[in-house]
Amino acid sequence: MKRLFTAWTALLALFVSILQASAQDRDWQATETEANGQTVYFHAWGGEPRINAYIQWAAREVKDRYGVRVVHVKVSDTASVVSQVLAEKSVGKASGGAVDLVWINGENFAAMKKHDLLAEPGWAQSLPNWTYVDTENKPTVLTDFTVPTDGLESPWGMAKLVFMHDSGRLKTPPKTLEDLLNFAKADPGRFAYPQPPNFYGTTFLKQILISTIKDPSLLSKPVDPAQFDEHTAPLFDYLDALHPHLWRKGQAFPKNAAHMRQLLADSELDIAFSFNPGDASGAIANGELPPTVRTFVLNGGTVGNTHFVAIPFNSSAQEGAKVFANYLLSPMAQMRKQDPQIWGDPTVLNVADLPANEKALFDTLDLGPATLSPEDLGPVLPEPHPSWVTELEQAWATRYGAGGE
Repeated sequence: MKRLFTAWTALLALFVSILQASAQDRDWQATETEANGQTVYFHAWGGEPRINAYIQWAAREVKDRYGVRVVHVKVSDTASVVSQVLAEKSVGKASGGAVDLVWINGENFAAMKKHDLLAEPGWAQSLPNWTYVDTENKPTVLTDFTVPTDGLESPWGMAKLVFMHDSGRLKTPPKTLEDLLNFAKADPGRFAYPQPPNFYGTTFLKQILISTIKDPSLLSKPVDPAQFDEHTAPLFDYLDALHPHLWRKGQAFPKNAAHMRQLLADSELDIAFSFNPGDASGAIANGELPPTVRTFVLNGGTVGNTHFVAIPFNSSAQEGAKVFANYLLSPMAQMRKQDPQIWGDPTVLNVADLPANEKALFDTLDLGPATLSPEDLGPVLPEPHPSWVTELEQAWATRYGAGGE
């Protein structure tokens, strides 16, 4: 009798599971039907031509497959998008918003979550392709700069700070911050970083902060303004020592990562850096960097995170935005994004658990001559709480001025 009861329980559980799956399928079909004909205004950083080209490709695919038109609204600072949505909420614009989808993470996500500027929690996990996301081995797909995502944003790609050098000029690159400082002193003008609040410049500050703060656990908590100066003293001591030996003596700074790559290609710099492990290989493939460029990381790890797409609460095309976000999670779109000749952005998917034909897309992908293996990339240092970013950028501007290129 007990065995029969167990069998009936298992059958009932299977039946319920089938019903739930069927309901989810119907819900998604309804979403696709509603999305057909919608226009999605996707507000995303527009400073990298290869990324822009990838977004255009994905937009064409979604238009052809689902009848959803995606318009890439190129932005230079995602904080301006947050301000735009907040302004709409402040005047009671609960629908028909100008932003349908935004590329986001970090302090901008934290701000939108704090002010209730995002679509309903859990929508990201309701996407059919969510089943492929690697939540076990890539925990930052669920926690954005220590802030739980709560399904308010859908992961798009992984990022990790890597450095680049031309092995034809610099045989052995520095592997610690101390080595980097010694390199700069010995060969002045051959290293630089973008001026904060440029994302890459701020990332460089965070790398130093994580590596020099006496108690790294403090970075997982909101910043304490009263103790900020004490906790960041080693960071600014390091920068004070470094700046006189930077490119243009620290009186001007590269505009962004693309500018750093150009300076490396032009032999003005010996070291550049990126937040994309496949960036150097992609630049080599596109003729932007010489074939002798290679990637390296610092001992002990470098800062890394996940970047996402999110739907504002008043999006006028929420169904279309979900369809586009779901397509960005598809194995085909994720594989193409990881191709260094296209973008080189690491996938958020669990490749090992993909169906065989889709796993093969990744297994046969050539990551390029300058891309480090996952083992050689080293540990990921978690991002500080978003509140540290504003304090860091303000302190940097106060100390070093707002000048620069």
